[in-house]
Amino acid sequence: MNQKYPKPTTAELEILSILWEHGPETVRAIHDILSQDKETGYTTTLKILQKMTEKGLVTRDESRRSHVYHAALQAEQTQRQLLDELIKQAFGGAAEKLVMQALSSRKVAPEEIGALRRLLDELEEKSQ
Repeated sequence: MNQKYPKPTTAELEILSILWEHGPETVRAIHDILSQDKETGYTTTLKILQKMTEKGLVTRDESRRSHVYHAALQAEQTQRQLLDELIKQAFGGAAEKLVMQALSSRKVAPEEIGALRRLLDELEEKSQ
């Protein structure tokens, strides 16, 4: 990804996750989903969405009475940017260190191992 987008905060990532999973939503709908897991005020949700709009993380459709918010980027774009930053900052730019740490820190399911093998095979084929 060439263009740098603003790094979302933890609270902004929670809202983006809702938009990625559920699609465009009103403030009320987003707030209701957020409130299932933690206590938060409606005005707090609204304020975060307003800041996210200013930062370019979401867009707002104002054509209806209740404004509808859309994620400006796909989940993969944001994940890739955050991962690139993490690899640079915490692992000195070495992706293999990140992968080794991730795999050694928890139990890996057989399906995940198979998916990783396929990915490694694909990467190896592309590099030849």
